[in-house]
Formats: sequence, structure tokens, C-alpha cells
Amino acid sequence: MRIDRRTMLHLATGAAVLPLMGARAAVPAATMTMWRDPGCGCCVEWAKRMEAAFGARMQVVNTADMTAVKRARGVPDDLWSCHTAMVRSVVVEGHVPPEDIKRLISSGPKSLVGLAVPGMPAGSPGMDIGHDHKQRYQVVAFGPGGRRAIFATHG
Repeated sequence: MRIDRRTMLHLATGAAVLPLMGARAAVPAATMTMWRDPGCGCCVEWAKRMEAAFGARMQVVNTADMTAVKRARGVPDDLWSCHTAMVRSVVVEGHVPPEDIKRLISSGPKSLVGLAVPGMPAGSPGMDIGHDHKQRYQVVAFGPGGRRAIFATHG
């Protein structure tokens, strides 16, 4: 398995930030980075929604080693989806709606690491293009030590 220099830098930076997740206010509002497999198109659609909702540009990092990205950010294996992002200091796994991310940032418990939508449910942001069918799905909040709770339900 080869990791290019740019990916390694992003992984190292994320690993250094992970212990500081409680310090959300210290991170600039426009900080958004998404790691994705270059062959996945729904990730780009989700990023467009995020840019519109947050009024900021999403930095997109293409990588073939998504496993390393997810592990470096503490995403539990059973919550994995197709892309992983950092929005401010919140880990975002998969097709989490922007309004849920905003709610966590503004009022959520500071002990949470992130939010996840496991899999790729039809009707979730980025997975709703050309779909008439919408699945019911849950946004899961996760924290240190494997803690988790249902943060929101959609669909």
C-alpha cells in the first residue's frame, strides 16, 4: 500500500487534531476538507451541498486509501460510508445533511467526535440526484470510547 506525500500530510494533520476535538471554536468557520475515492461521484454532489450551506469552499482530497483516512479520524468501522470529511473540527462520515452538522457545531456536546450516515442511503444529500425513492436513514453521533447515539432521523 502506497500513500502519496500529500495524503500522508493530511493524515498526520488529522491525527494531530483528533485529541483536540473539544476545541471547536478555535477552528476557522470555513475549514472543510473531504477525502474521497476518485471514482465516486456522489461525494462531489455532497460537497456541493456543503459549500452552499456553509458558504465556503470544500477542499477535496482524492485518495485510494480511504481506510487509513477513516481510521486516522476515529470513524468506527460499522459507520463507514464512501467519503470522510472534516468540517471545522467535526468528523463527518458519509452523506450527513448540512443542517445536522450545523446543529452539532452550534449546540452539540463538545465531547462528540463526529456524525455519520453509514452506507449510501437513497435520498440523503448527494444520493438524491435522479432518485424517486428515498430511504429512511439515521445520523449517528459518535464519540471517544465507542460512545454513540442517534442524532437525527430523515426520510
